[in-house]
Amino acid sequence: MDLSTVELSRLQFALTAMYHFLFVPLTLGLSFMLVIMESVYVLTRQEVWRTITRFWGLLFGINFVLGVATGLTMEFEFGMNWSYYSHYVGDIFGAPLAIEGLMAFFLEATFVGLMFFGWDKLSKPAHLLVTFLVALGTNLSALWILVANGWMQHPAGAEFNPATMRMEVTNFMEVIFNPVAQAKFVHTVSAGYVLAAVFVMGVSAIYLINGKWTSVAKRSMAVAAAFGLASALSVVVLGDESGYALTDNQKMKLAALESMWHTEKAPAGISIFGIPNVKEQRTDLDVKIPYVLGLIATRSVDQPVIGILDLVEKDEGRIRSGVIAYDGVEKLKVNADDPAARAQFEAHKADLGYALLLKKYVDDPRKADEATITKAAMDTIPNVPVMFWSFRAMAGLGFAFILLFATAFLMVTLNKHNNKLFLLACIVAIPFPWIAIEAGWLLAEIGRQPWAVDGVLPTFMGASSLTKPQIWATIAGFTLMYGVMAVIEIQLMIKTIKKGPYEAKFGRMHNDPEVSATDNPALPVVGPAE
Repeated sequence: MDLSTVELSRLQFALTAMYHFLFVPLTLGLSFMLVIMESVYVLTRQEVWRTITRFWGLLFGINFVLGVATGLTMEFEFGMNWSYYSHYVGDIFGAPLAIEGLMAFFLEATFVGLMFFGWDKLSKPAHLLVTFLVALGTNLSALWILVANGWMQHPAGAEFNPATMRMEVTNFMEVIFNPVAQAKFVHTVSAGYVLAAVFVMGVSAIYLINGKWTSVAKRSMAVAAAFGLASALSVVVLGDESGYALTDNQKMKLAALESMWHTEKAPAGISIFGIPNVKEQRTDLDVKIPYVLGLIATRSVDQPVIGILDLVEKDEGRIRSGVIAYDGVEKLKVNADDPAARAQFEAHKADLGYALLLKKYVDDPRKADEATITKAAMDTIPNVPVMFWSFRAMAGLGFAFILLFATAFLMVTLNKHNNKLFLLACIVAIPFPWIAIEAGWLLAEIGRQPWAVDGVLPTFMGASSLTKPQIWATIAGFTLMYGVMAVIEIQLMIKTIKKGPYEAKFGRMHNDPEVSATDNPALPVVGPAE
């Protein structure tokens, strides 16, 4: 398969993002679970909770390092592989990333060392505050990154300036409080909480099924079950809110993830199964639940949901309007004081980005014929089969997690931790939150195509002028580097889990009466609470 340089740049960025999202969600979720665990320690003064917090904190730290490393690389890629993108929208997109570095990353960097090495140097409340600030920094980091990404999905608070030939901020509050960005933040962070809760439950289940460190495992599972159930429910509720946001801001994404080629009349139903047929522009074997899509997308049962082909027809009109705006920009380049050109541009500037879609086929959009305009309009359809199945994988797993956490909560409440079928389910579930998160990210990013910034800048225009060998070399280099780092991280995680919540490095378990005082971390935990 002969990929273009733009496709290779997209592949490289997608791979880097995939590596990044293997590590970041677990860091997000564990950070606040550590706050909960340490809060219990401070309130109860039971040393077992200190042991629990330090153990999961060690796993958090291992994962934190990889999250930072992969995130830094992604930011460099904007300049190296997407230089025109950085030039065209850097004034808006760069601001949230700069704030993320100054506010969130510095906050994490300042306190993460104190969190790990300050246990015996800070008072209990002071150390809890440090742990909270690390968790706050981790989640603020996600906030600003998702504000930047949300702007790519729905570019509010900015417009094109013909004088500079770039996008510029007009209202930074609109950038920050972009409805798509806010919905993405709470949905994504909640998904990270779910992942962390499943991870903690899975590791705890391994200990319980082997009869090791049961005091720590039972308490950890209790925290994870409650935290995970609340998070899983919030993911579904906030996912519904994201679906509603799509109706206002990304109608094509909504239609594509439903493989809905034609407008769905009220009451619009949601597909629970089907086989997208792109060639025939229909969905085969389509099984729908009536009313549900209408409720999600329009908050009503009497309004239609617009289909792909009707949206393409609308985009065709926007391309024609964009060509008029493009013509106005070209005239303003010749004479910046031309009032007719200024009026022409102002009347059609909202559609300028659509005219740029024509540059894939012609150098000057004004020279495009009707067939080219129609072809460019069809390019606004994302990969429907990938969208359709990614959404169903993500949503199906989301409801499965609710069932798992509800069961766990019941088991913990009834003190039935040792049910082997339940414990095996917790262990088997460990990889599935990562699959759900990657599916959700595919849905968000592929659904935005063919745009780097929705309605503003096509993806093919944003890439740097690199050669294929240059891009392949960096893909190979990053893959090798991250592959080695992932292997090291997984080995460290497994080694730490096998060793158990044992603090040989820091002395014995601080005379914890519920933890074995021997030096063998493999011995089961026995104590008065067992």
